[in-house]
Amino acid sequence: METADPLDAPLFVPVRPGPAGCWTARLFRSPLGTRTAVAFTGEDRLVRTLGPAQPWIRLSERALRALTAPLGVTALRIDPRLTAPAPAPVPVAAPAPVLAA
Repeated sequence: METADPLDAPLFVPVRPGPAGCWTARLFRSPLGTRTAVAFTGEDRLVRTLGPAQPWIRLSERALRALTAPLGVTALRIDPRLTAPAPAPVPVAAPAPVLAA
């Protein structure tokens, strides 16, 4: 019995609307700021992590890597469990007034 190449197994890939109504892969950032593609091995895992409103498409790992490589994205996280909301902007403190002597 021949085993299938794991790079060809279909994954659930989060997407967002792109130009002209096409879907585009949604890219994320690692804790160190590296652009990263994300995929899930099951729809339930995607929903648990990103919520039920997150649109997705099915792509193989090979196809997702081919899609993101021209963008310089080489990192891929499969089934990430922890996500955090984007940090809130830090208010800029007003400069202290200069007192005349």
